[in-house]
Amino acid sequence: MKFTSELVDELANKLLIGLSKEENDLVLREFELIDKSMQVIANMKNIENVEPMTHALDDTEIILREDTAEESVPIEEILANCDNTEDREIVVPKVV
Repeated sequence: MKFTSELVDELANKLLIGLSKEENDLVLREFELIDKSMQVIANMKNIENVEPMTHALDDTEIILREDTAEESVPIEEILANCDNTEDREIVVPKVV
């Protein structure tokens, strides 16, 4: 698909954003740059034999600890450290 000024305007209208002529030209140049970059990748020899990458760093190792039940801290001990409580709850300022 070839990117054109008309296509950029059509897509902008679908997204309910209006573009000036300068903005249209900027987006068109960026799309063309992206298209050229994709063509470079598509034309690489044996690219279909490259395994897709799932993580930027392959040395990532996830180690999970054993799931063991532990005694919880009593609620009264937790509430003793709070300035403002109501029943068994901590009162905090309303955040909107």
